[in-house]
Parts: sequence; structure tokens; C-alpha cells
Amino acid sequence: MLNSIGKSILNYLKRADILLWLLLAAMCAYSLLLLHSVSQSASADYFRAQLFPIVLGAAGALIVSSIDYADIANFWYIIAGFSIFLMIYTYLFGERIMGSGGVDARAWISIGNRTFQSSELVKIAFMITFAKHLDIVKKKGAIGDFPQILLLCLHAGIAMALCELQGDTGATIGFFSMFLFMSLAAGVPLRYFAILAGLVVVALPIVWQYVLKDYQKNRFVAVFNLDTDPDIRMTDGFQQWQGRVSIGSGGLRGQGLGQGPRVRSNVVPFQHSDYIFSVAGEELGFIGCVAILGLLLLFMIKILHVASTSRDDLGRYICFGFFGIIALQSVWNIGMCLTILPAMGITLPFFSAGGSSSMCLYLGFGLVQSVHMRRKEIDGLHLRPSQPIRPSYKKTHEVKKL
Repeated sequence: MLNSIGKSILNYLKRADILLWLLLAAMCAYSLLLLHSVSQSASADYFRAQLFPIVLGAAGALIVSSIDYADIANFWYIIAGFSIFLMIYTYLFGERIMGSGGVDARAWISIGNRTFQSSELVKIAFMITFAKHLDIVKKKGAIGDFPQILLLCLHAGIAMALCELQGDTGATIGFFSMFLFMSLAAGVPLRYFAILAGLVVVALPIVWQYVLKDYQKNRFVAVFNLDTDPDIRMTDGFQQWQGRVSIGSGGLRGQGLGQGPRVRSNVVPFQHSDYIFSVAGEELGFIGCVAILGLLLLFMIKILHVASTSRDDLGRYICFGFFGIIALQSVWNIGMCLTILPAMGITLPFFSAGGSSSMCLYLGFGLVQSVHMRRKEIDGLHLRPSQPIRPSYKKTHEVKKL
């Protein structure tokens, strides 16, 4: 039995993208170091709290990567139905969070003594269902047909509308990013993106006037007035101002891990989650911040590499969907900490504390690994490097059963 387990592990290691796993492990280790530092002066032990979802998420990634992503995508209708049910259930019976300034969101459900943000799981489900949708349309040769484009927009629009209904604008933007990257990967004609850009420009005044709540508008305004309006620094821009000060106080090498006076006094609200980048800036300085950027950049490059070597379009679309999540959250979160972008509940992937986000991102990572591990397979048959693929096969996609 031990020999069998050993062979299975060895076989997995031979097929998996080890560098991708190492980059993920490095980010998680870095995250735990920062969270351990924050926990020293906090009432909660964020280190232990984050360790559980990391272990659970890694196990989930191993399981998902061991399954052919195409087999998972074949159950798209079940995944889509469950996703819609989960989002509606969360809206009707989920945990409601109300805060100052008009914050009102119902995006979490209680599971035991923990809460789970349903949109995080639905993001991974969307990677699968939208990739399958694009794959079907592409195989029909209808990727440029207007009716099909409308259906694709409706697919993404349902997910975004359900998130907005819950009051989770950050998740809405995440779905929009995935929609864009996956559509680009599928070769949707650029004229449709131009039309979409025009519609967004036209819709902006309407969204500002009738969709955005007062606290959301105030956050946008605060970004452009932090340096000139002291009152905003103490109200709507307080969190961002303090985060930027913490980052700047670290200098080149930082105050030292666990030695940041601002970290220890909890000056920055939510420094364990949305503002974990400010902890790295204060305690590890510019070098620590560059290390985070470097790890995330290498991780995203590797995802694109897996996409480029995928055996089929479906795998490529899945990878671009995951890339969209990581890219959007990384850019927005760091931009938010540097007061370039408005504050929003968007975490830094694999660094911020948050069980829902971490576990679900691991599932997405597992799908990317599944794509990589099957890059030399066609319809479940393994192709040796020296085994040629006949031109006729490329056209008919038929395999002789052995």
C-alpha cells in the first residue's frame, strides 16, 4: 500500500507544475508571517485562523487537479444551477452587515461558527460555466455573431447582478474582469469591446446617480482629496490615509518583522485583510512590497504560460478566468493601499486573511493545475512527446479506441 501511495505521489509530482506550487507556497508562507505579526497585538489569532483554510484549500486543490477539468465542465448545468441557488439563498437568508455611511451587504452565510462568502465560490464556478459557454460558441464558429454575444453578456450579467443585489460591488467588478479576459482569450471581435466601452461611458453618470450608495461615492471622492482635505483623512479616507502612511514609514528595509509600531497599535483598520500590504510596507519596507509584487507577477505569468500550453480552448479559457481574478484583485487592492484607487472590499490574493477567499482561490488554482497536467492528453489519451498528431485528427477530433 505504501508503495502504491508513493507511486501516486511521484506520478503527481511528475505531471504537476512544481514551480506554480512553489510560488503558491511562498505566497502563503509570506502571508502567515505577516498575519503572525498582526496577531501579536490583536484580539484574534489570524495566523491560526488562516492556517486552517490554507490546509483545507491545498487539499481541495490536490483533489481538483487530479480530475480532468473537461469532466468537471461537463456538469456545467449543475454548477450553474447551484451557483444561482447559492447566491439567491445568501441574499434571502445570509448574514447582513451594516456599517457607517450606508454600508449594507448580505453576502455571507453562516456555517457552524464561521461565515462563508458565497460569491467567492461562485467566481470559481463562473470560471467553469463561462469557459464551457465560450467553448461551445467557439466550436460552432459563432464567436462573432451578435445573438451569441448577447447570450454571453447575459451569462456574465446574471452573476454580476446577483452580486450587486447582495451589496457586494467588489465581487461584481471581479466577475466583470473575468468576463473581459475570458472573452478576449476566446477571440470575441474587438468591435464588441468598443461597443461595451461606449456603453460603460454612457452608463457611468446613471450608475453614479442611481446605483452607487452615498458611502461608495464618498470613497471615490476621498481618493482625489486625501492630500488637500484634512477632514476627509479623518472620515471617509481615514483607512487609506493611514495605510499609505504605514507603507511610507517602512522606508527601504522596514521597521522589522513584528516591530512595526503602527501595526502593533492597530492604527490601520482591517490590516489583516484588505490592508495586509500596509503591514508588509511598514515592517519589511520597499523590499517587502516588491517581494509581494514579484511573487504575484511571476504567479500570473505562470498562469498565462499554462494557458498557452493548454490542450484545448476550454483549458485556456479557464486559465484566463483565474488570471482575471488574480490580476483584478492584486491591482485594485494594492492601488487601494497606495490611494490610487478607491477603497473597496477586495482582498490581496493569497496574502490577505479570509477563509472564503483563500479556500476558493485554491480551487481555482487546482483547475489551472488540472489544465497543465493534461496538456499532453487528448480525449483522455496520453500522447508521448514523440507521438505525432496527424492533420486529419486535428480536423475530425476523433480517436481510435484501443
